[in-house]
Amino acid sequence: MREILTQDDYRFEDRNLSSGKYKYRLKQIDFNGNFEFYDLSNEVVIGIPASTELMQNYPNPFNPVTNISYRLSESGFVTLKVFDNSGREVKTLVNEYREAGYYKAVFDGSGLASGIYFYKLSADNFNQTKKLSLVK
Repeated sequence: MREILTQDDYRFEDRNLSSGKYKYRLKQIDFNGNFEFYDLSNEVVIGIPASTELMQNYPNPFNPVTNISYRLSESGFVTLKVFDNSGREVKTLVNEYREAGYYKAVFDGSGLASGIYFYKLSADNFNQTKKLSLVK
């Protein structure tokens, strides 16, 4: 009896990582439950973004939780705030010094009424506002 060996290719996408160096390892589990770890030889380097940007939240519309991603090209003091339709601040999500890199904030609107809200990112000389919609 002849054993047939096959090669499998694997792909994995790791999202929303902070800037830095990462190493990965693979855990192979055989059909009989035995397993072995393999350190992967390549180091993955996530660099600093070329520009500061505020992304559109997702999901949108949302109920009651949404994700707000942003990236910073320079380190500095950052604020990320949510406002209602009349301009009143309803929540501060970020209010601190942040290193340059990629970030995600989670906004929970469970205590708010359905409607249109705005979120604003301020970082040094950068200001950007986007609209989000809470539907209950």
